[in-house]
Amino acid sequence: MGTATLLRAFHLVAEAGSFSAAARAGGVSQPTLSAQVKALEATYGVALFDRRGRGAGLTPLGRSLHAVTARLFAAEEEARALLAGSATLTRGHLRIAADSASHVMPILARMKQRHAGLTFSLSIGNSSDVIGRVLDHHADVAVTARRSSDPRLHSRLLREDRLVLFVREDHALATVRSVPIRALATQDLVIRERGSVTREVFEARLSEADVRPRAFLEVQSREAVREAVLAGFGVGVVFEAELPDQPGLARVLVEDADLAVAEYVICLEERRRLPLVRAFLAAGTPDAALSPAGSAAPPPG
Repeated sequence: MGTATLLRAFHLVAEAGSFSAAARAGGVSQPTLSAQVKALEATYGVALFDRRGRGAGLTPLGRSLHAVTARLFAAEEEARALLAGSATLTRGHLRIAADSASHVMPILARMKQRHAGLTFSLSIGNSSDVIGRVLDHHADVAVTARRSSDPRLHSRLLREDRLVLFVREDHALATVRSVPIRALATQDLVIRERGSVTREVFEARLSEADVRPRAFLEVQSREAVREAVLAGFGVGVVFEAELPDQPGLARVLVEDADLAVAEYVICLEERRRLPLVRAFLAAGTPDAALSPAGSAAPPPG
Protein backbone atom coordinates (compact mmCIF):
# COMPACT_ATOMS: atom_id res chain seq x y z
CA MET A 1 0.00 0.00 0.00
CA GLY A 2 1.53 3.29 -1.10
CA THR A 3 2.38 6.16 1.23
CA ALA A 4 0.03 8.47 -0.68
CA THR A 5 -2.93 6.21 0.18
CA LEU A 6 -1.94 6.12 3.85
CA LEU A 7 -1.49 9.89 3.98
CA ARG A 8 -4.92 10.40 2.42
CA ALA A 9 -6.46 8.13 5.05
CA PHE A 10 -4.74 10.13 7.79
CA HIS A 11 -5.89 13.40 6.22
CA LEU A 12 -9.52 12.27 6.03
CA VAL A 13 -9.56 11.43 9.74
CA ALA A 14 -7.69 14.61 10.71
CA GLU A 15 -10.21 16.73 8.77
CA ALA A 16 -13.31 14.92 10.06
CA GLY A 17 -12.24 14.55 13.70
CA SER A 18 -13.30 10.90 13.95
CA PHE A 19 -12.83 7.64 12.06
CA SER A 20 -16.56 7.13 11.51
CA ALA A 21 -17.11 10.61 10.07
CA ALA A 22 -14.00 10.25 7.89
CA ALA A 23 -15.22 6.92 6.55
CA ARG A 24 -18.53 8.48 5.54
CA ALA A 25 -16.82 11.46 3.93
CA GLY A 26 -14.33 9.31 2.04
CA GLY A 27 -16.76 6.60 0.96
CA VAL A 28 -14.69 3.82 2.55
CA SER A 29 -15.31 1.44 5.42
CA GLN A 30 -14.20 2.45 8.89
CA PRO A 31 -12.09 -0.73 9.39
CA THR A 32 -10.23 -0.03 6.14
CA LEU A 33 -9.54 3.56 7.14
CA SER A 34 -8.42 2.55 10.63
CA ALA A 35 -6.08 -0.09 9.20
CA GLN A 36 -4.51 2.43 6.81
CA VAL A 37 -3.85 4.95 9.58
CA LYS A 38 -2.39 2.24 11.82
CA ALA A 39 -0.16 1.12 8.93
CA LEU A 40 1.15 4.68 8.52
CA GLU A 41 1.88 4.94 12.26
CA ALA A 42 3.54 1.51 12.32
CA THR A 43 5.70 2.25 9.27
CA TYR A 44 7.27 5.27 10.97
CA GLY A 45 6.89 4.21 14.59
CA VAL A 46 4.81 7.24 15.54
CA ALA A 47 1.45 8.10 17.11
CA LEU A 48 -0.64 10.52 15.06
CA PHE A 49 -3.96 10.34 16.95
CA ASP A 50 -4.96 10.31 20.59
CA ARG A 51 -7.67 7.65 20.52
CA ARG A 52 -9.11 8.28 23.97
CA GLY A 53 -12.83 8.96 23.91
CA ARG A 54 -15.08 8.79 20.86
CA GLY A 55 -13.18 11.25 18.68
CA ALA A 56 -9.73 11.15 17.13
CA GLY A 57 -7.70 14.05 18.47
CA LEU A 58 -4.37 14.80 16.84
CA THR A 59 -1.10 14.41 18.71
CA PRO A 60 1.43 17.27 18.34
CA LEU A 61 3.12 15.32 15.53
CA GLY A 62 -0.29 14.66 13.99
CA ARG A 63 -1.09 18.38 13.96
CA SER A 64 2.20 19.10 12.20
CA LEU A 65 1.53 16.38 9.64
CA HIS A 66 -2.01 17.66 9.09
CA ALA A 67 -0.63 21.07 8.14
CA VAL A 68 1.53 19.34 5.52
CA THR A 69 -1.23 17.09 4.13
CA ALA A 70 -3.60 20.06 3.94
CA ARG A 71 -1.13 21.80 1.61
CA LEU A 72 -0.49 18.57 -0.29
CA PHE A 73 -4.12 17.78 -1.04
CA ALA A 74 -5.04 21.41 -1.65
CA ALA A 75 -2.38 21.48 -4.38
CA GLU A 76 -3.70 18.20 -5.76
CA GLU A 77 -7.23 19.59 -5.77
CA GLU A 78 -6.08 22.75 -7.53
CA ALA A 79 -4.22 20.75 -10.19
CA ARG A 80 -7.23 18.48 -10.76
CA ALA A 81 -9.57 21.47 -11.00
CA LEU A 82 -7.28 23.15 -13.50
CA LEU A 83 -6.97 20.05 -15.71
CA ALA A 84 -10.68 19.31 -15.57
CA GLY A 85 -11.64 22.89 -16.30
CA SER A 86 -13.83 22.96 -13.19
CA ALA A 87 -13.56 26.74 -12.91
CA THR A 88 -17.09 26.60 -14.32
CA LEU A 89 -18.05 25.30 -10.85
CA THR A 90 -20.80 22.93 -11.85
CA ARG A 91 -20.41 21.14 -8.52
CA GLY A 92 -18.46 21.30 -5.27
CA HIS A 93 -18.82 21.85 -1.53
CA LEU A 94 -17.55 24.93 0.29
CA ARG A 95 -17.08 25.14 4.08
CA ILE A 96 -17.61 28.64 5.45
CA ALA A 97 -17.06 30.07 8.93
CA ALA A 98 -18.49 33.45 9.89
CA ASP A 99 -18.97 35.64 12.93
CA SER A 100 -22.38 36.74 11.62
CA ALA A 101 -24.83 35.01 9.32
CA SER A 102 -26.14 38.37 8.11
CA HIS A 103 -22.75 39.28 6.64
CA VAL A 104 -22.13 36.03 4.79
CA MET A 105 -25.58 35.16 3.42
CA PRO A 106 -25.53 37.72 0.58
CA ILE A 107 -22.27 36.18 -0.68
CA LEU A 108 -23.71 32.66 -0.57
CA ALA A 109 -26.86 33.84 -2.33
CA ARG A 110 -24.78 35.29 -5.18
CA MET A 111 -22.75 32.09 -5.46
CA LYS A 112 -25.88 29.92 -5.49
CA GLN A 113 -27.39 32.10 -8.21
CA ARG A 114 -24.28 31.81 -10.37
CA HIS A 115 -23.41 28.17 -9.65
CA ALA A 116 -26.54 26.17 -8.81
CA GLY A 117 -24.63 22.90 -8.34
CA LEU A 118 -22.63 24.05 -5.33
CA THR A 119 -23.38 23.05 -1.74
CA PHE A 120 -22.37 24.87 1.44
CA SER A 121 -21.89 24.30 5.15
CA LEU A 122 -21.78 27.28 7.52
CA SER A 123 -20.49 27.49 11.08
CA ILE A 124 -21.01 30.57 13.25
CA GLY A 125 -18.72 31.69 16.08
CA ASN A 126 -16.86 34.71 17.38
CA SER A 127 -14.02 36.22 15.35
CA SER A 128 -11.29 34.27 17.15
CA ASP A 129 -13.12 30.98 16.55
CA VAL A 130 -13.66 31.81 12.88
CA ILE A 131 -9.99 32.54 12.18
CA GLY A 132 -9.02 29.40 14.06
CA ARG A 133 -11.26 27.26 11.87
CA VAL A 134 -9.55 28.57 8.73
CA LEU A 135 -6.05 28.05 10.16
CA ASP A 136 -7.00 24.53 11.31
CA HIS A 137 -8.34 23.68 7.83
CA HIS A 138 -11.87 23.19 9.17
CA ALA A 139 -13.18 25.99 6.94
CA ASP A 140 -12.21 26.90 3.39
CA VAL A 141 -13.17 30.57 3.69
CA ALA A 142 -14.49 32.89 6.36
CA VAL A 143 -16.08 36.25 7.03
CA THR A 144 -14.87 37.99 10.16
CA ALA A 145 -14.57 41.43 11.72
CA ARG A 146 -11.03 40.70 12.91
CA ARG A 147 -8.29 41.76 10.53
CA SER A 148 -5.39 39.37 10.90
CA SER A 149 -1.73 40.07 10.13
CA ASP A 150 -0.98 36.32 10.03
CA PRO A 151 1.05 35.75 6.82
CA ARG A 152 -0.73 32.42 6.31
CA LEU A 153 -4.00 34.28 5.64
CA HIS A 154 -5.24 36.21 2.64
CA SER A 155 -7.92 38.82 3.37
CA ARG A 156 -10.13 41.28 1.52
CA LEU A 157 -12.34 44.05 2.83
CA LEU A 158 -15.98 43.01 2.57
CA ARG A 159 -17.84 45.97 4.07
CA GLU A 160 -17.61 48.72 6.65
CA ASP A 161 -20.04 48.93 9.54
CA ARG A 162 -20.34 50.41 13.04
CA LEU A 163 -21.48 49.35 16.47
CA VAL A 164 -24.78 50.67 17.80
CA LEU A 165 -26.79 50.32 20.98
CA PHE A 166 -30.32 49.02 21.22
CA VAL A 167 -32.83 48.84 24.07
CA ARG A 168 -36.30 47.56 24.79
CA GLU A 169 -39.07 50.03 23.90
CA ASP A 170 -39.89 50.71 27.55
CA HIS A 171 -36.24 51.48 28.47
CA ALA A 172 -35.30 55.01 29.55
CA LEU A 173 -33.05 55.42 26.48
CA ALA A 174 -35.72 54.31 23.99
CA THR A 175 -36.94 57.88 23.44
CA VAL A 176 -33.56 59.32 22.41
CA ARG A 177 -31.73 58.90 19.11
CA SER A 178 -28.20 59.22 20.48
CA VAL A 179 -26.31 59.47 23.75
CA PRO A 180 -22.75 60.31 24.84
CA ILE A 181 -20.79 57.25 25.85
CA ARG A 182 -20.66 58.49 29.45
CA ALA A 183 -24.42 57.86 29.67
CA LEU A 184 -23.60 54.14 29.88
CA ALA A 185 -22.01 54.59 33.30
CA THR A 186 -25.46 54.18 34.86
CA GLN A 187 -26.61 51.34 32.59
CA ASP A 188 -26.50 47.55 32.53
CA LEU A 189 -24.78 46.35 29.34
CA VAL A 190 -25.49 43.16 27.38
CA ILE A 191 -22.49 42.23 25.22
CA ARG A 192 -20.77 39.38 23.42
CA GLU A 193 -18.17 37.09 24.97
CA ARG A 194 -14.43 37.78 24.95
CA GLY A 195 -12.94 36.87 21.58
CA SER A 196 -15.56 38.82 19.67
CA VAL A 197 -14.65 42.06 17.90
CA THR A 198 -17.87 43.64 19.19
CA ARG A 199 -16.62 43.13 22.74
CA GLU A 200 -13.06 44.26 22.03
CA VAL A 201 -13.99 47.47 20.19
CA PHE A 202 -16.68 48.53 22.62
CA GLU A 203 -14.61 47.83 25.73
CA ALA A 204 -11.75 49.83 24.21
CA ARG A 205 -14.03 52.85 23.68
CA LEU A 206 -15.41 52.55 27.22
CA SER A 207 -11.87 52.42 28.61
CA GLU A 208 -10.77 55.46 26.59
CA ALA A 209 -13.69 57.44 28.02
CA ASP A 210 -13.09 56.03 31.52
CA VAL A 211 -16.66 54.73 31.61
CA ARG A 212 -17.68 51.70 33.63
CA PRO A 213 -21.22 50.43 33.08
CA ARG A 214 -23.15 49.45 36.16
CA ALA A 215 -23.13 45.77 35.21
CA PHE A 216 -22.19 43.46 32.32
CA LEU A 217 -24.16 40.48 31.05
CA GLU A 218 -21.95 38.37 28.79
CA VAL A 219 -23.65 36.10 26.23
CA GLN A 220 -22.46 33.79 23.47
CA SER A 221 -24.23 35.04 20.34
CA ARG A 222 -25.89 38.07 18.79
CA GLU A 223 -29.23 36.32 18.99
CA ALA A 224 -28.70 35.91 22.73
CA VAL A 225 -27.88 39.63 23.03
CA ARG A 226 -31.20 40.48 21.42
CA GLU A 227 -33.15 38.03 23.59
CA ALA A 228 -31.51 39.35 26.76
CA VAL A 229 -32.38 42.94 25.83
CA LEU A 230 -35.98 41.93 25.13
CA ALA A 231 -36.04 40.23 28.52
CA GLY A 232 -35.06 43.51 30.20
CA PHE A 233 -31.41 42.88 31.03
CA GLY A 234 -30.17 46.23 29.74
CA VAL A 235 -28.52 47.89 26.74
CA GLY A 236 -27.33 45.70 23.88
CA VAL A 237 -24.37 46.28 21.55
CA VAL A 238 -24.29 44.91 17.97
CA PHE A 239 -23.18 45.71 14.43
CA GLU A 240 -25.67 48.10 12.84
CA ALA A 241 -26.19 45.73 9.90
CA GLU A 242 -27.31 43.06 12.35
CA LEU A 243 -30.09 45.19 13.83
CA PRO A 244 -33.05 45.36 11.47
CA ASP A 245 -36.13 47.25 12.56
CA GLN A 246 -37.94 45.04 15.05
CA PRO A 247 -41.07 45.73 17.11
CA GLY A 248 -40.23 46.17 20.76
CA LEU A 249 -36.67 47.45 20.20
CA ALA A 250 -35.21 50.93 19.71
CA ARG A 251 -31.83 51.81 18.18
CA VAL A 252 -29.56 54.32 19.96
CA LEU A 253 -26.35 55.77 18.50
CA VAL A 254 -23.27 56.71 20.50
CA GLU A 255 -22.48 60.26 19.46
CA ASP A 256 -18.94 60.81 20.72
CA ALA A 257 -17.04 57.53 20.21
CA ASP A 258 -15.47 55.94 17.14
CA LEU A 259 -17.37 52.66 16.80
CA ALA A 260 -16.42 51.96 13.18
CA VAL A 261 -15.71 48.31 12.39
CA ALA A 262 -15.18 46.33 9.19
CA GLU A 263 -15.80 42.80 7.95
CA TYR A 264 -13.22 40.86 5.97
CA VAL A 265 -13.31 37.80 3.72
CA ILE A 266 -10.38 35.51 4.51
CA CYS A 267 -8.85 32.22 3.40
CA LEU A 268 -5.51 30.49 3.63
CA GLU A 269 -2.99 32.15 1.32
CA GLU A 270 -2.10 28.78 -0.17
CA ARG A 271 -5.76 28.06 -1.08
CA ARG A 272 -6.91 31.36 -2.53
CA ARG A 273 -6.53 30.25 -6.16
CA LEU A 274 -8.75 27.19 -5.81
CA PRO A 275 -11.82 27.74 -8.00
CA LEU A 276 -14.35 27.51 -5.16
CA VAL A 277 -12.36 29.87 -2.96
CA ARG A 278 -11.78 32.29 -5.83
CA ALA A 279 -15.50 32.36 -6.53
CA PHE A 280 -16.27 33.15 -2.90
CA LEU A 281 -13.69 35.94 -2.80
CA ALA A 282 -15.07 37.39 -6.01
CA ALA A 283 -18.65 37.24 -4.71
CA GLY A 284 -17.50 39.09 -1.60
CA THR A 285 -15.99 42.09 -3.41
CA PRO A 286 -17.93 45.38 -3.17
CA ASP A 287 -18.91 45.33 -6.87
CA ALA A 288 -19.79 41.64 -6.89
CA ALA A 289 -23.49 42.31 -7.31
CA LEU A 290 -22.72 44.16 -10.57
CA SER A 291 -20.43 41.47 -11.98
CA PRO A 292 -21.82 39.15 -14.67
CA ALA A 293 -22.65 35.63 -13.56
CA GLY A 294 -19.68 33.30 -13.53
CA SER A 295 -17.12 36.10 -13.80
CA ALA A 296 -15.11 35.14 -10.74
CA ALA A 297 -11.88 36.96 -11.40
CA PRO A 298 -8.72 35.62 -9.73
CA PRO A 299 -7.37 37.49 -6.72
CA PRO A 300 -4.76 40.11 -7.55
CA GLY A 301 -1.15 39.11 -7.19
